[in-house]
Amino acid sequence: MKRQLITLLIIIVCFVIGYFYFANLKPTGSATPDALNPDTLKASTPISADSITAGDQNKIIAVKDTLPGTIVTGSISPDSLVNFAKTLLGTPYLWASIDPAQGFDCSGFITYVFNHYKIKVPRSSYDFGNVGKTIPLAESKKGDLILFTGTDSSERKIGHMGIVLTNDSSRITFIHSSSGKAHGVTISPLDKNYQRRFVKTIRVFQ
Repeated sequence: MKRQLITLLIIIVCFVIGYFYFANLKPTGSATPDALNPDTLKASTPISADSITAGDQNKIIAVKDTLPGTIVTGSISPDSLVNFAKTLLGTPYLWASIDPAQGFDCSGFITYVFNHYKIKVPRSSYDFGNVGKTIPLAESKKGDLILFTGTDSSERKIGHMGIVLTNDSSRITFIHSSSGKAHGVTISPLDKNYQRRFVKTIRVFQ
């Protein structure tokens, strides 16, 4: 009788241990597949045109407007830009400088003028060759940018630039920071020297 009782007790203990052991096992093959995972499904679901909200469309437009090659001028007018540029006349020339208290190089002057209106532009004159819309020289107008080679016109690489002020009766003038005789921010006509160095004009204002 005593032996039977001990045997029964052992069976009960083994049953209890087995129950808790198997109850706490985690199935290894029942995890949610990636294809059915809500986060994965959300990320991989194609976006249709109908599903884009007005806010999303505005973000897409904003991204499109700031693609490489585009200068976003916003509500700033060419007149405002040119008028501010003229306030810097006489600022001395200083290579690689964007500081009006020290001086400007040619692209430093352009960068400073545009940055005054929080308009982001390239820092080097060479990089301006990849932005804006190229227009015929004869159609250039106030606020357009005019690009030239450096002082060695045989190297057809952009090395100087200015902002067009006027284009009257085929006489074009522009404001720029010159390393030449004026040695600073000045207004120059498009004379034979600059015609020889001319590369192109670009329009950044819509």
